[in-house]
Amino acid sequence: MPFIQMIELVTHHPEEVQEVLDEWRMGTEGQRTAQRGTLTVDRDLADHYVQLVEFPSYEAAMANSDLPATAHFAQQIADLCDSPLTFRNLDVRSVEEL
Repeated sequence: MPFIQMIELVTHHPEEVQEVLDEWRMGTEGQRTAQRGTLTVDRDLADHYVQLVEFPSYEAAMANSDLPATAHFAQQIADLCDSPLTFRNLDVRSVEEL
């Protein structure tokens, strides 16, 4: 079953967050199980961002989390945030092309 992890973050450092994301992406080429990542910004809440990371399954997401580069990446992101990261673990029930 497809799986999406939603990570909510509050930061005054979006450019640095993007740099860390880019470094992680390059550093995990050929190892990561994430299939797609989408970084969004909330239009109604200043400095609020949501990262959506898509995986083929929950198990693939957990394998991705176990990569040493992912733990390092998560700490770097947390250090750039104004509050703790919030994670939502979502099993995909359906997807409709509209």
